[in-house]
Amino acid sequence: MNRKQGINDIELKGKKILVRVDFNVPLEGGAVRDDTRIRAALPTINALIEAGARIALVSHLGRPKGEVKAELKMDPLAKRLGELLNKPVPKIDSIVGEEVEARVNVMSDGDLVMLENVRFAKEEEKNDPDFARILAKPFDFFVNDAFGTAHRAHASTAGVAAFIPAVAGLLMQKEIEELTRCLEEPGRPLTVIMGGAKVSDKIRVIHRFFDLADNLLVGGGMANTLLIAAGYSLGASFHEEEQLTVAAELVAESKKSRCRLVLPSDLVVTEDLRKNSLNKVLPPEAVKESWKAVDIGLETVAMFRKVIEQSAMVVWNGPLGVFEVPPYDRGTAEVAGAIAESAAYSVVGGGDLVAALEKLKLSDKINFISTGGGATLEFWEGKELPGIVALMDK
Repeated sequence: MNRKQGINDIELKGKKILVRVDFNVPLEGGAVRDDTRIRAALPTINALIEAGARIALVSHLGRPKGEVKAELKMDPLAKRLGELLNKPVPKIDSIVGEEVEARVNVMSDGDLVMLENVRFAKEEEKNDPDFARILAKPFDFFVNDAFGTAHRAHASTAGVAAFIPAVAGLLMQKEIEELTRCLEEPGRPLTVIMGGAKVSDKIRVIHRFFDLADNLLVGGGMANTLLIAAGYSLGASFHEEEQLTVAAELVAESKKSRCRLVLPSDLVVTEDLRKNSLNKVLPPEAVKESWKAVDIGLETVAMFRKVIEQSAMVVWNGPLGVFEVPPYDRGTAEVAGAIAESAAYSVVGGGDLVAALEKLKLSDKINFISTGGGATLEFWEGKELPGIVALMDK
């Protein structure tokens, strides 16, 4: 299932290795607020340390657009990684050049260093080949463990692989295996749950799963667009007006597909979207004028729960309501609980949803949580991701 070489396929001891990680994490007051992505990279980092590799980590943080920004320096990331590894992680102020070469050349087996934010270099996002060559120059191997950026053809995700042999880290390998399983060896019945705001972000994924899945359950803002396309008015609810034709085609396509499309049968609605605002639960046909649909109702939750209980595999992307504004997080929380309690093999992707699962303390009840957002969706669409294509085949 995994057709790319990994760190177990190369000689590591004494080798100088550039490791692309995805440490694009939220900061607060100059410290890491959520270290989920850092912890996800620990198996690869620890394996390389134990094998006696000489390791330089490189990542982006935020969107500095080629400028050095003090608040986006990698120092807090190096500090947090050091705490998790229980050893200091030195961080240098360069990405490429003499300082990097000098540091790498005096490293001992098992040593670790972190380079500066790779997006401080304007050449990074342009995938500039000269920059990629200089970035690769001090190293024997490139290890890509940043699945979350695998859909980007940047110098540090794909470009360096033209200059040094490139293999997958353990996290990257796991992502490829698990997301491929959803497409090639799914458990049956396979239920896919799609949420989030926009249908436009997920049209190709929906088409793909119409061919693969047994059930497609839809919530969130994208359900509003599909419901309106199916003939409901939904008052002042958020929807994508320009996607209504496409949404109507999806609804029509579902009727000919092997996959059963399940839209909400009741919705939580409010006139004023804020914490604990006045709300009620209505069927789609009863939503009038100034009311906005902001979550799925408990009747829909019960319907989704029944499908989940009968599934062998559940794939979920995107929250089912405005989960950051309680009580409109209830639908997402109830469905998450149903998946956690079920015997189905569960795979979850998408940053917002991962944050919700962490908050609900249900992450450890999910079989696999993808670290990708856009990368996960593009993988499921069937696109070739530049960061994966660049890796050596087995």
